[in-house]
Amino acid sequence: MEHVFFPPLSRVAVCGGTHGNELTGVYMVREMQKQTMDKDGPVSVTAVLANPPAVDACRRYIDTDLNRCFTDALLSAPLTDSSPYELRRAHELNAQFGPKGSKEAVDLLCDLHNTTANMGLSLILYSLDWITLHICKYLQSKISSPVRVIQLNIPISEVYSLEAVGKHGLAIEIGPQPHGVVRADIYNMMKKAVDLTLEWLQKFNTGSIFEGGEVEAFTFAKSIDYPRDPTTGEITAAIHPQLQDNDFKLLQPGDPVFMSFSRETVKYEGEPLYPFFVNECAYYEKKIAFHLAQRKNLSIPTISVKRD
Repeated sequence: MEHVFFPPLSRVAVCGGTHGNELTGVYMVREMQKQTMDKDGPVSVTAVLANPPAVDACRRYIDTDLNRCFTDALLSAPLTDSSPYELRRAHELNAQFGPKGSKEAVDLLCDLHNTTANMGLSLILYSLDWITLHICKYLQSKISSPVRVIQLNIPISEVYSLEAVGKHGLAIEIGPQPHGVVRADIYNMMKKAVDLTLEWLQKFNTGSIFEGGEVEAFTFAKSIDYPRDPTTGEITAAIHPQLQDNDFKLLQPGDPVFMSFSRETVKYEGEPLYPFFVNECAYYEKKIAFHLAQRKNLSIPTISVKRD
């Protein structure tokens, strides 16, 4: 692959509290806000709480999920007095860090999340973006525990999450951590990921060449719902103990996935795929028990900063 050049990445936003009860990002942003950010150096960093009322209430959201409000259609729709709070807040964040898809948008937007699933440190991105994939590769090289890359493959116009507002975007997702709780080990892992991301940006802007290669990624394939009563819609089973806490472990046909409340085992019937977000607390309302992904190696080119 050819050597690819990019302009300097000088404006960065780090956001926490997009979901108000995911507390690692909340406390990290608050800590960053206490520090004096260097606005004149190679990288200017702005730290923001994305959903302050939800943070104050320690709730995922007030009216609707803020992290589903950043599609082009929603950002271009007119606001009214009856618009949900989060949609109005999405318009504010888009004005502050975007507009989405414009040359005025911040160069990188990093959004910090927690999951109740046993996913460790996971990095979520959408398109085949050489910048974010190189950041992922750098973190994988610097962190001894697994750093997994999740690619969702959604057209940018339909990407619904906050990081889509930046020219380049990355969500850092770490778990397991109960919502409404902060754990020191999870906080330290998040801080290391953020610090290494900023370190990579400093090196990139000052002329370091990042060699190409491959990045292992889990590409979203489909979502699986819980078994449900056809009349009431209530779930009739829980995640099977053999699947619980086994995110990113290959799921084979015939493997147990659910155990009904009458203690019957439901087995997996699809092609071999990798589960993630297994039994995520916040996904019950979305009717998702877990996602499934294919594992792929993505080839990336050598990159460096483009000088005037």
